[in-house]
Amino acid sequence: MKKIGIFVCQLLLISLFAGSTSASPAGWSPLLEAAPLLNILSTQDSVRVLHLTGDYDAAHIPGAVNAPYARFRGPEDNAGQLPPMTELTTLVQELGITADTPVVLVHAGNGPVDMGAATRVYWTLKSLGVEQLAVLNGGLAAWQEAGLPVSNEPATVTASSFQPEWNDQYQATTMQIERMLNDSGTQIVDARPAAYFRGEQSTAARAGTLPGAENISFTQFFAGSRMQVSTELADTLSGTLDRSADSTVTFCNTGHLGSINWFVISELGGYDNTRLYAESITEWAQDASRPMMNEP
Repeated sequence: MKKIGIFVCQLLLISLFAGSTSASPAGWSPLLEAAPLLNILSTQDSVRVLHLTGDYDAAHIPGAVNAPYARFRGPEDNAGQLPPMTELTTLVQELGITADTPVVLVHAGNGPVDMGAATRVYWTLKSLGVEQLAVLNGGLAAWQEAGLPVSNEPATVTASSFQPEWNDQYQATTMQIERMLNDSGTQIVDARPAAYFRGEQSTAARAGTLPGAENISFTQFFAGSRMQVSTELADTLSGTLDRSADSTVTFCNTGHLGSINWFVISELGGYDNTRLYAESITEWAQDASRPMMNEP
């Protein structure tokens, strides 16, 4: 396992140099604050801002396109399931996105849970081959708290002809999870609060967690509604995870909170081969033959 100091340095390098390639706008990083985003939008016309949650008609970042989070989600009985590829292709084309479009994901900012909309869409777009992605830390609420302008005028964009191909290196399927449970090289992370991990609360067909899972609640990465990148974050990860593991899988109930942990571990922490089990416990628990840990 790497030392905490090395991990902290890596976090700083991600922050400082994520935007240093010629393809990325200056100041770009996976987790953007409001002021740097304003600077980017002031100098880069190519950036696409997606408004995911909250009342778009009431207020949004000027130029932001309405992209309701529900369009990136599955059916009501399995919300973590991905929409069909044809629907995702139509969606990204309607939003005017191509593989090299810089995209900023903006949620309303109504607490840490809400940020899962931004990180889940980030994961989805990355899997579709979009190369430059960022989340606005604290969402629209942070933008407004900084005194930055908002608009109630809808933005229109020219549709793209992008034909994305799904890259499954960031995804763990149910069949893969079944095999990974017996793989000592895989570390599995439950992003839910401890009560769900311990089987004391449940919204799925069965309570409990995946066998062998470790619990790193998504709440540990936040102060209020904002994600905190700090030595505490490094301590949380390095105290639980092994950087030399073959793979890391995050999950929750429907791949929403799990995407927050995936974002922190993969995009901020730099852990290689980190995957999200998108359907998570909701799908896993539907089959009574699948094992559960901490099941009452």
